[in-house]
Amino acid sequence: MYDLIVVGGGHAGCEASHIAAVLGLKTALVTANIKNIADMPCNPAIGGTAKGIIVREIDALGGLMGIIADKSHFQIKMLNNGKGPAVRSLRAQADKITYPQNMLKALDETENLTIIEGMVEDLIIENNTVKGIILANGERISAQTVVLTTGTYLKGNILIGSENNPGGPHGEKRSNHLSDNLKKYGLTIQRLKTGTPPRIKKESIDFTKMHPENGDDKYYTFSFDTKPLYKINDQQKCYLIYTNENTHNIIKENLDKSAMYGGYVTGIGPRYCPSIEDKIVRFADKPRHQLFLEPESLYYDEWYLQGFSTSMPRDVQEKMVHSLPGLENAIITKYAYAIEYDAIDPLQMKPSLENKIIENLFTAGQINGTSGYEEAAAQGLIAGINAHHKIKGVEPLILKRNEAYIGVLIDDLVTKGTKEPYRMLTSRAEFRLLLRHDNADLRLRELGYKHGTIDKVRYEKLTTKISTINNIKNILRNTNLSLSKETKEKFTQANLEIPTSSVSLYLLLKRPEISIDFIKELIPLDYDNDILEEVEIEIKYEGYIAKAYKEVEKMLKLEEKIIPEDIDYNDILNLASEARQKLEKIRPKSLGQAARISGVNPSDLSILSVYLKKKYNK
Repeated sequence: MYDLIVVGGGHAGCEASHIAAVLGLKTALVTANIKNIADMPCNPAIGGTAKGIIVREIDALGGLMGIIADKSHFQIKMLNNGKGPAVRSLRAQADKITYPQNMLKALDETENLTIIEGMVEDLIIENNTVKGIILANGERISAQTVVLTTGTYLKGNILIGSENNPGGPHGEKRSNHLSDNLKKYGLTIQRLKTGTPPRIKKESIDFTKMHPENGDDKYYTFSFDTKPLYKINDQQKCYLIYTNENTHNIIKENLDKSAMYGGYVTGIGPRYCPSIEDKIVRFADKPRHQLFLEPESLYYDEWYLQGFSTSMPRDVQEKMVHSLPGLENAIITKYAYAIEYDAIDPLQMKPSLENKIIENLFTAGQINGTSGYEEAAAQGLIAGINAHHKIKGVEPLILKRNEAYIGVLIDDLVTKGTKEPYRMLTSRAEFRLLLRHDNADLRLRELGYKHGTIDKVRYEKLTTKISTINNIKNILRNTNLSLSKETKEKFTQANLEIPTSSVSLYLLLKRPEISIDFIKELIPLDYDNDILEEVEIEIKYEGYIAKAYKEVEKMLKLEEKIIPEDIDYNDILNLASEARQKLEKIRPKSLGQAARISGVNPSDLSILSVYLKKKYNK
C-alpha cells in the first residue's frame, strides 16, 4: 500500500514523485520503461521564452528540473537579453543522454520513492474515489492517491505520411485501455497531436554554409542553489539556417501526402509549435523560416533540425531536407513523425490539479492538454505537493496569476480549457513584469518553505538575499553623487552626460543610460551579480512595478469573493445562457476566476455578484 502512485516517468512524473517523497509520502513511480525516465523525444532543450522562467519557479519551489539541467547542458543563453526584464528567459541545450541519467540518479537517491516498471491500463475506483492502479498483467497496486502523467502514451499513434503505427515516442509500447477506462469513469477525452523533426547525421552536414550560434559569454544557472558547472569557451555551437523557395515548393507539391493535410490525423496540433508544412500554409507570405541545427548529445552524432517538424512521407522528407543549405548531402538517421494521443478535458480539474469527478486522482502534463517539458514538470510538482496535502488534510498549494507563470498555466487550463496543446507564452501573463526570471526565488521560496518543499538552509539563504538587496538600496538612497573632478571624468569616459546637480545614487540609477556597473565605478559594491541585477531592476522599474501591484490588488479583491460550492446557477435570474452553462461546467472558486471564463461577460459578472451578496452576504 502506497500513499501515492505516480503513473508515467516523464518530466511531470519525475517532479511529482520526487516532491511527494521529499514531503514524506511512501511513493511509487510506475513507468512502462525505466530507460525512458525523463526522456526527451522532442528537442533536448530546457527553457525558452517564458518556459525558462517556469524552470526557475520549479527550482524555487524545490523541484528538480533546474538542478538537473545545470548538470546536463552543453550550451546556455539568455533569450531576449536586449529587451526588458519581463521577457528575459534562459534556454539550455541539454544532453539527451546525460539529462535522463542525472534525473534517474536523483530519483534513485530520493528516500521514500520506489520505481516500478509496468504498463498501467486501469484504475481501482470505489465510490468515485481512486484506490490504486491495475497493470496490464492484472496486478493491482493500492494507494491513497494517484497522479497520472501519461504524456503521449494514451493510445499513441505515430504518423509518417499515410503510415499509422500504434505506439508512443520511439515506437515504445502505448497504453491501449487506460483512456477508455477514464472515459468509462466519466472523464471527457480529447485527441491531440504533436510532432518532431528529422535527425541528421553530423558527418553529412556542411556547417560552412550555416551561421554559428554560440552560447552566452556570461555564466548562468537555472537553479538558485548551484554554481555553473561548465566553461564558457567549451560550449557546443548550434547553427542557424533558413528554408528557401525550393523547400516551400516541395512542401506545397506534396501537401496531400502529409499525414495532417492528407486527412490521416484526427488530433489537433499545437498552434505555437506548428509543423513546417503548417507554417508554409498559414504564413504563405513568408519567403523563408528559420531553422536551428542542434546536437542531441555529445555521446553520439545525431543533430536535431529545430523548426522542421513534419509528417511527410520519408521520400518527401529526403527532398525537403536536401533543399536546405548545408544539408544537400544530409543523411537522415531518424525520420520526422507526428504523434496523436488521448488527453482529458482540463476543465475537469480543480485548481489543485485534482480531478473533479474522481476524488484523490490528480493529473499533470500532456494528459491535461499541455505541450512542453517545462509545463509538464511544473504541473507534476504542484500535483505531487497537493496529493500530499490531500492525504494530510492540508489546504492545497494554488499559485495565483500574480505569483507565478505556473499559476497562469494552471489557471488557464482549469478556467479556459484548451482544444489544442497549450504552450506557455509571456503574453499569457498579464503581470509578467512581476513574474521575472531574476525574482522567482523572491516570489516563491517562502511559499515553498511554508508548504514543506524548501528546507531551512535554503530559506535562510533567501532571507539573507532579501536583507542584502534592501541594504544595497539603502546605501544608494543615502549616498549622494559627488560632482568632483574625478567623478566628472568617469562620466566623460563612459560617454555619459554629466549631471548638473547632485542626486542620490538611487535616483541616478533610475536613468535609462545609467547601469549598476557604472554605479560600481562610483562606490564599491562588492556583491554577487545576481544581487546587483535584482537591485537594478527593482529601482529602474519601480514605478511600473508599483502600477502592476495596484492592478494585482484589483484582481485579488475579486479572488477574495468566494463562490460557494453548492451554488445553483439555475437560481440566478437574467444570466446569459452561455454564461450559465460555462459557470455550471467550470464551477469557479471565486468571482476572479469567473471573470476569466470565456463567455462570462461583465454584465453576467455583475448579476452573479449581486446574487452572492444577496443570498450569501459575500
